[in-house]
Amino acid sequence: MSAAWGRVRGLAKYLGVQQGSAGKMITLLSIIALGFFLGMRHATDPDHVIAVTTIVSRQRSIRHAALIGILWGLGHTITIFLVGSAIILFGVVIPPKLGLTMELSVGLMLILLGILNLTGFTRWITETFTPQSPDAPGHPHVHSHAHTHQQGDFVHAHPHDHEPEKHGHAEDATPVGWMDRIFGQLGLYQAVRPLAVGLVHGLAGSAAVALLVLTTIRDPRWAIAYLLVFGVGTIAGMMLITAAIALPFKYSQSRFARLNRGLAVASGIISIAFGIFIVYQMGYVNGIFTSHPHWIPE
Repeated sequence: MSAAWGRVRGLAKYLGVQQGSAGKMITLLSIIALGFFLGMRHATDPDHVIAVTTIVSRQRSIRHAALIGILWGLGHTITIFLVGSAIILFGVVIPPKLGLTMELSVGLMLILLGILNLTGFTRWITETFTPQSPDAPGHPHVHSHAHTHQQGDFVHAHPHDHEPEKHGHAEDATPVGWMDRIFGQLGLYQAVRPLAVGLVHGLAGSAAVALLVLTTIRDPRWAIAYLLVFGVGTIAGMMLITAAIALPFKYSQSRFARLNRGLAVASGIISIAFGIFIVYQMGYVNGIFTSHPHWIPE
């Protein structure tokens, strides 16, 4: 990422000599474009990809996998924006021990995600608290239609299943109904988990992003605007990544059950291994467990 930020600084120095409204417009558009694409690139960081892979490894819906990516990106953006804005506006300084602790929390979280995945606890929670299968079709409505037959005066009621939109009472057509259908099928646990994981990841990376922005953009208002655009790019990037990751899990479920289980187990093992690596780096290499910690936000 250092090379990308080097290009950012160079571009900022060049744009800094621009004067007048045209120069300001060029600068603004450059910040928006750069923030968006660097946000998408940020979504591809190894710890991010490993975390969401562990989450979507048992997800059978591409649409819901993409929604998980959006929720992760939203949580990441919230902490990036809040912590980054505090650093930019108020000059908040994060002590090395606190910074290392935030990084350490990512490693611990990856270990926890891997353990939950390998033990099957994640699947049990999903099946228990998800009211409906993600791929299940819309709920049927049973309507009784009375038809009078020639055999006496008996009236026979015949139930028919119809799609709700055919009856003019499509609750799912409203924004509230759509959200209820999407999040209801996804399940509370499946919705909250990526949001919480994104919050932790954003907390760990917020200081680095804010400090790098400060060295590039001197105007606090533009710096905060950059954080928002960066967050939108991260959300878009993670949405694409989670949808792509879910593809092999979805199509191997019915055709190659053994391969599907192997992919899920592999994602759990990789998550635990990478989490242990981060804990070791923060705890012993960077010295969070010693009296002389050293931390360089990156």
